[in-house]
Amino acid sequence: MSHAYLPLTDHYDVKRGEDGHRYVRPLVRGFNLTRIPLLNKGTAFSEAERDELGLEGLLAPQVDSLEVLIERAYGEFTKRRDPMDKHVYLRNLQDRNEVLFYALLAQHVEEMLPIVYTPTVGEAVKRFSQIYRYPRGLTLSTGNIARAGQALANVPLNDVRIIVATDSSAILGIGDQGFGGMAISIGKLSLYTVAGGVGPDKTLPVELDVGTGRQDLREDPHYLGVKHERLTGDEYLSFVDRFVEATLQRYPKAIIQWEDFSKDAAFTVLERYRKVVPSFNDDIQGTGAVVLSGVLNACRIKGEALGEQVVVIHGAGAGGAGVAAAIREGMRREGLTPEQIAGRVFVLDSRGLLTDDRPMEDYKRPLATPKALTQGWASTDLLGVVQGAGATVLLGLSGVPNTFSEEIVKAAQANTTRPLVFPLSNPTANSEALPEDILRWTDGQAIVATGSPFAPVELNGQSFEIGQGNNAFIFPGLGFGAILARVREITPDMVTEAAYALADYTAQHWPQRTYPPVSELSKASTHVAVAVIKQALKDGVATEFKIRRMGDTDLKAFVERKFWQPKYLPFRE
Repeated sequence: MSHAYLPLTDHYDVKRGEDGHRYVRPLVRGFNLTRIPLLNKGTAFSEAERDELGLEGLLAPQVDSLEVLIERAYGEFTKRRDPMDKHVYLRNLQDRNEVLFYALLAQHVEEMLPIVYTPTVGEAVKRFSQIYRYPRGLTLSTGNIARAGQALANVPLNDVRIIVATDSSAILGIGDQGFGGMAISIGKLSLYTVAGGVGPDKTLPVELDVGTGRQDLREDPHYLGVKHERLTGDEYLSFVDRFVEATLQRYPKAIIQWEDFSKDAAFTVLERYRKVVPSFNDDIQGTGAVVLSGVLNACRIKGEALGEQVVVIHGAGAGGAGVAAAIREGMRREGLTPEQIAGRVFVLDSRGLLTDDRPMEDYKRPLATPKALTQGWASTDLLGVVQGAGATVLLGLSGVPNTFSEEIVKAAQANTTRPLVFPLSNPTANSEALPEDILRWTDGQAIVATGSPFAPVELNGQSFEIGQGNNAFIFPGLGFGAILARVREITPDMVTEAAYALADYTAQHWPQRTYPPVSELSKASTHVAVAVIKQALKDGVATEFKIRRMGDTDLKAFVERKFWQPKYLPFRE
C-alpha cells in the first residue's frame, strides 16, 4: 500500500504536556509510521523515539536534526538543473516527509516558488499523467460523482479547513488540461501552508474531472482522466452541486477556493455558491486584489492618486474582469462617481475595446465602456484606446505574448512621464512584454511589475527590481484570515481589504517597490490575514467568538500563534 493512502488524523493526536509544550501521540508504530508523510521524520527520529515506537533497525543509525535534513535536501535540489526535475523532486519529498518539505520550502521560498508554482507548475500540469507517482487529494469524476459522499469519507483528514478545487478548464494561459489541473490545486495548497500558516492536515486539493474538450488527451492511452467531452450546462452544475453538498456534510468548516475555471464557469460557479459555502475565485478576486495593490503602490511611488489614472486592461477573461472590478472599487473609494470611473477604466478583449453597443458574453457587460466616450478616437484597438483614452496604466491579462509593443508603450508614455506597465500573464512565455524592453523603450521611466518572476534589469548604470504581482501575496492571507474568523461568507470587502493590506505592508517595509520580495510572503500574509479578520467582523460574517474583543496587537498575536510552523514535534506514547 502506498504511504499516501494511509490516514493521517486517525493515526495521531497532538497533545500539550504539563510543561506547556506540544507533542505528538502516534496511534501507529513501526514501519507504517515512516509511511505517513506528516509524521515521518526520517533520520530525525531520536534514539528514544526509535526504541519506543518500534523503529529500531528500520532507520540509518545516525540521528539528524531537521536543520541537517534541510541542508541535505537542498543539496539534492540544487543538483537538478531542469526546473521540472526540481518540481518532481520537491513533490516526491512532500509525499515522503511533509515537515521537511515545508521547512525546506520556507527557507528557500524565493528560489522555490517558481518551481512549486508558476511558471514551472504550468509544465507540471501538462505532464501530470506522466509524472504521477502517489495519490494526493480528492478526485471526483463523472464515474464517481454519484458517490461523492463516500469518496469524501475516504479522505484521511477529519478537519479540512481549506479546499482548492479546479475543473482544469482554463489553467494559467494554457487552457484545458483535464485531470492535470490537480497539480495546480496541490501547488496552491503548498503556498497556503508555507505562506498562509494553514497546517497541511487542514488542506485538501480537489480535481473535478468533468471531462476534457481536448481530443489529444482523450486519445492518449497514458492520460489518467476520464476520456469524454466536458460536461456543460445543467449536467455540469449538477456535478458541482453534488461536490458542494458532500463537502458541506463532511467538512462544514471548510472554505473553498475555486481555481482555473473557464471564464463563463468561473462567474457562474462563484455566484451560485459563494453564499452557500464560504468561497472565492482566485482568478477573479485574487488577481483583482493583487493587481489593485500593485497599482496603488505604483501610484504612491509616482506621488499620484489612483483616481488620477486612466487604466487600460488588455484581456477580458476571469482575471481581466476581476482586475477591472478591483480598480473600479479602488477609484470608488477615492470618491469618483460611476460616470467618472467609466471614463478611466477601459477593458479590451480579442476583438478590441468592450463598448456597450457590441455583442458580448453576459459577464463582460458590466465592463463595457459607453460608446459615446470613444467619439473622435482613431480606433478601438489597443493602440487606439491607449491614445484616445490617454492611458497612464497598461495592465496585461490577455495570455498573448508581445502585445505590449514599443509603439504602444511609448504611446502610454506620451500621456504621462512614468507609465505603469504590468505584463501580468502567466506563464513567462505568455507575458505581454519583457521588463527589459519596457524599461529600455521608456529610458527607465516606466514602473513595471509582472505576473511571473523576472530578474532585475540593469539599465544606464541602474538596477531595476521587477515586482512580481503574484496571487500568492493575497490568497494565503485571505484564506487564513477567513479560516481563523470562521466566516459564513467571504465578502467582496474582505477581498478588497486584502489588497489594501498588501499595499500597506509594502509601503511600510518596501516603499520603493510595487510588491514585496517573495521571501516576505509569510509576513505579508499575516498582515493580510489580520485585515481580513477585521473586515469580516465589520461585515458581520465572523463567527469566531474569541476574536470579537481583540485589539490590533492581540489580533496580530493571535494570527501569529495560529500560524503553522514546519517543525518536528517530539513523539510520546
